[in-house]
Amino acid sequence: HVQLVESGGGSVQAGGSLRLSCVASGIDFNNYCLGWFRQAPGKEREGVAAINSEGSTKYADSVKGRVTISKDNAKNTLYLQMNSLKPEDTAMYYCAASATRYGLALDDWWYNYWGQGTQVTVS
Repeated sequence: HVQLVESGGGSVQAGGSLRLSCVASGIDFNNYCLGWFRQAPGKEREGVAAINSEGSTKYADSVKGRVTISKDNAKNTLYLQMNSLKPEDTAMYYCAASATRYGLALDDWWYNYWGQGTQVTVS
């Protein structure tokens, strides 16, 4: 049984920082591409960042330079460090896992498993 559980969301002022975490069970991080997505009210879900089994990363243009995705394979935990937050970053943030070891995508159809989300609000 695969489970992804996000945490670390909250309310911050513009310019602040947050670190999101996603603990996974039932999958081996070494064999999965992992991603962070977000969805704001009334908007489509969008890919924020992805990291594959080799540690290669990909970022959406809207967050480049402000966000860093990383993972700890030993802890089966995915992270998203977000700095210089803007009000437009307000959304529900989801982690996702794709059973494609070397893939790297920000398209949601690429991913097999999803967490329940953690809310980020920037004012």
